[in-house]
Amino acid sequence: MIGVHITDDHKILVEGLKVLIDESKNVRVTGVSYTLEECRKALAFQTPEVLLLDLNLPDGSGIDFCSEVRKNYPQVKILILTTHNEYSVARRVMDNGASGYILKNALSEEIITGIEVVAEGESFLCDEIDILMKKRTAQQLWFTAREKELLQLIASGYTNREMADKLFLSEETIKTYRKNLIAKVGAKNTMLLVKMALENKWV
Repeated sequence: MIGVHITDDHKILVEGLKVLIDESKNVRVTGVSYTLEECRKALAFQTPEVLLLDLNLPDGSGIDFCSEVRKNYPQVKILILTTHNEYSVARRVMDNGASGYILKNALSEEIITGIEVVAEGESFLCDEIDILMKKRTAQQLWFTAREKELLQLIASGYTNREMADKLFLSEETIKTYRKNLIAKVGAKNTMLLVKMALENKWV
């Protein structure tokens, strides 16, 4: 069973979460706190696998608390449950050590899935935040003139040999460029690279 500690100052929400979690097969609530100070004391007494944490608590910011928990209890996975759907907030939270981010309007199944995923050591973003993060990341990408040229040729279906001949480069250099482009945009292969290039109008 995955032990979850809930920290949120909205008691009605906490009660609802307790019912939801306790009705699931693999997850159980090990504790509840309504302030960061209560959470600190609870973690010192019993560390759960997952900390389900709100960002706005009466005595401080959940964003800063993420760093504290990661430092003192690195084995605890932090899953944020909040109303904030801004890129900057989600980015700061994830950079500060949270493993997941879910909005409070998410489906109950998504909350349980998020708990299970972060407990396994993976990252989890609810659908709305996942789309937001990918969109902003794509918008922030910058390509050199050469990279744009290669993207255009790759999207047009040119082979490595054909691109090498056209650009007067070695085939190995083209392979390196292609590999670097795939890594730069976070694609898994050339097919996804082309799909992302077309969707985001990089070519």
